[in-house]
Amino acid sequence: MAQIFNRSANTLARASIFGIVLLLSAVGAALMQLQRSPYVTNQHVAPEQPVPFSHQHHVSGLGLDCRYCHTSVEESSFAGIPPTKTCMNCHAEIWTNAQMLEPVRNSFNTGQSLQWTRVHDLPDFVYFNHSIHVNKGIGCYSCHGAVDEMPLMYQENSLQMEWCLNCHREPEKFLRPKEEIFNMTYVEPSDDRPKEFEGKTYTSQVALGAILRDKYHLRTVQDITSCSTCHR
Repeated sequence: MAQIFNRSANTLARASIFGIVLLLSAVGAALMQLQRSPYVTNQHVAPEQPVPFSHQHHVSGLGLDCRYCHTSVEESSFAGIPPTKTCMNCHAEIWTNAQMLEPVRNSFNTGQSLQWTRVHDLPDFVYFNHSIHVNKGIGCYSCHGAVDEMPLMYQENSLQMEWCLNCHREPEKFLRPKEEIFNMTYVEPSDDRPKEFEGKTYTSQVALGAILRDKYHLRTVQDITSCSTCHR
């Protein structure tokens, strides 16, 4: 029987299979990068707000504590968006005629809440309790970044599951004494900058974190990386 395909067909078949595998791998890698990109996560993207509120001005410039506006951070699962009355505590006296604050004054006079766009918005299938993280020693900076340097608020981290798990697997790297939770200029201990906690001096974040982990009664890594911890 005559040979139907030339010997070169074997090479062509192998090259085609290799090319298809390479193409599928490239597409998969591209999709993984896209899934982690700001296009999907909105990382470092400042959404438009009804009022261009500057954390940089209010926190670094005026020295406001996070809890002045976000009053429920230590007790509630939700950090809370301040009511217009909180803004008017100051702006009834200063910048009373500023055009950019007209939505604030209108909200206060009409009783209609400002429609802020949430910057840190987790999917509905994720359970997250803000108070637990604060009371277990996680500082504002760990999740929200240098908020005191943001003229407009944006999402510093991806908030994706792999980012959450990086902390849950090694919480010692992120734990702080509770009195430092809201300190945006907190410096981690090091050989050059040792810190003292309960009469002992530590020169590494992990060493301090190990002590705080026991003091704050953190659950085991197996528990806090279990699916049911965040997906209920």
